[in-house]
Amino acid sequence: MVDLNGQFEAIKEQVNSKFATILETSAFINGPEVHGFQKDLETYLDVKHVIPCANGTDALQIAMMGLDLKPGDEVITADFTFAATVEVIALLQLTPVLVDVDAETFNIDPVAIEKAITSKTKAIVPVHLFGQCANMDQILAIAEKHNLYVIEDNAQAIGANYRFKNGKKQKAGTIGHVAATSFFPSKNLGAYGDGGAIFTNDDALAHTLRGIVNHGMYERYHHDVVGVNSRLDSLQAAVLRAKLPLLNNYNAKRREAARKYSKAFKGIANIEVPVTVNGCGEICDTCDCHVFHQYTLKITNGKRDSLVQHLNEKGIPCGVYYPIPLHKQKAYIDPRYNDADFPITNQLIKEVISLPMHTDLDDEQIAYITDTVIGFVNR
Repeated sequence: MVDLNGQFEAIKEQVNSKFATILETSAFINGPEVHGFQKDLETYLDVKHVIPCANGTDALQIAMMGLDLKPGDEVITADFTFAATVEVIALLQLTPVLVDVDAETFNIDPVAIEKAITSKTKAIVPVHLFGQCANMDQILAIAEKHNLYVIEDNAQAIGANYRFKNGKKQKAGTIGHVAATSFFPSKNLGAYGDGGAIFTNDDALAHTLRGIVNHGMYERYHHDVVGVNSRLDSLQAAVLRAKLPLLNNYNAKRREAARKYSKAFKGIANIEVPVTVNGCGEICDTCDCHVFHQYTLKITNGKRDSLVQHLNEKGIPCGVYYPIPLHKQKAYIDPRYNDADFPITNQLIKEVISLPMHTDLDDEQIAYITDTVIGFVNR
């Protein structure tokens, strides 16, 4: 599904040199590479504060801790996403409220958000799924109307731009009150182990978050807030710092691969290609609103599962993200949920399939993958 070796070849000398320096100086935690990466990412995103941490799940949890949400507070998020998004809500004894998603973008449905708001609702967590932002114009308007926090789950969309209806453009993860991202190796900006970060433009919130990630300490052995142990190590920061200047190029290569995929599948019965919105229209050279963490098709004739088996037999990796909606996961089953309230999610889990997507896909590979998919689906 991803090819990390090709990326490494381009940055090998820089990474090896940085690793040697870190090993020689023993600056493993909160060393110069961590601080340098923090500043570089702040500049790239045009955000005031980046707070590095150990992984993307921690980033979400710490963001919610920083907002001082209380047990029983309701947090609305999408039913169609990875479990980490709802996991941290439950861990903090908050009440997850799952809602359906948009049929085209797979992102959280603003209409469903508004219907789910109660007097206990305190926050919305839009997940920028597969590399494309949720409808932030509507989500911000809903949040302002009801005095709610917006916590962006930006684990899959780093580098994507959101175009507001007024023409303003802003990086994913810098739009809400706070955002969380992951640097898991397969992400568009991936480390060589776990890593994550929190973004915010709020000075006071940033101060709180910096304490939380480090056991609640601002001064050694003085614990001012309840915290956790969640720090990005220097080796991972060195990798991320080497990759960050290449992120726009990585994302452009993903869009190029997506464009070739979609061209091959255009007009083919029973196959629906990803939709780009937010003023982008069809995938093009200048479109920067979708960074294609995943390239996800919908197979509409009931052959998705058999296609997965066929691709595996042909040596083609693929993934089903996600096979079970969160409202049906054993850990999160709740009598409040009515299956009829999730028609889009319940359909997507039967149809979606993600194809290989990375920076080193070549024309021969794409042709083999697309020919194999088309040949099977419509035989």
